[in-house]
Amino acid sequence: MDKTLLPLLRFVFFAWLIASGAVAHAQASTEAWVAAGQRFALAELKKAGVGRHEVIAGQLDARLRLSPCAEVQPYLPQGARLLGKTRVGLRCVKGVTNWNVYLPLTVNVYGPGLVSTATLPAGHVLAAEDFRQAEVNLAEDMFQPAITEVALLLGRTLARQVTAGQSLRQNSLKPRQWFTAGDKVRIRVAGNGFAVAGAGEAITAGMEGQPARVRTDNGRVVSGLPVADRLLEITL
Repeated sequence: MDKTLLPLLRFVFFAWLIASGAVAHAQASTEAWVAAGQRFALAELKKAGVGRHEVIAGQLDARLRLSPCAEVQPYLPQGARLLGKTRVGLRCVKGVTNWNVYLPLTVNVYGPGLVSTATLPAGHVLAAEDFRQAEVNLAEDMFQPAITEVALLLGRTLARQVTAGQSLRQNSLKPRQWFTAGDKVRIRVAGNGFAVAGAGEAITAGMEGQPARVRTDNGRVVSGLPVADRLLEITL
């Protein structure tokens, strides 16, 4: 080997060692910050008295180039909830450059709910033997809470097939029609600490979960949500 190349090879070797050490240190720091965010979420859930739960930490954006930090402070961003797909903030409070990033988390919370006892087809009318109490992931679908009351399932028709052990939720069921156009309808107006009753005639069909219009006895047209048999509710 040409001896004139030895200094260059030594330089390349030591540079590689330094770079490898820097990468390993950065990776260790990132893992520590992720673990801190996860511990923070677990502590907050415990403080809130939440039942059985788990926190699954995601990864920080690989494109981030964060400067070294001696102290990272986790926090809950404004408007965020520790439930389902969420995030916690991580901010550097002791570093050359103070930075702020967000760590994605999945928070699963478990509690009682009703699940199907067998695979049932769409259109099936539910009877008592078709469901049972079980522990379900309450955070599985933030927009469709798990159904926990038997009375909300009895006699209802499935909108789609469900499998054995599947949590039953509102979107598992066909919406009920509480009244049709032309029906005489009771109107309940509810506000903060008060409720007013009235009556009218339905202009549109009253489908569960969808706004309906009713003409009151004095000729005024109002809009609200059908909530029971021939009952329209208006919330102020």
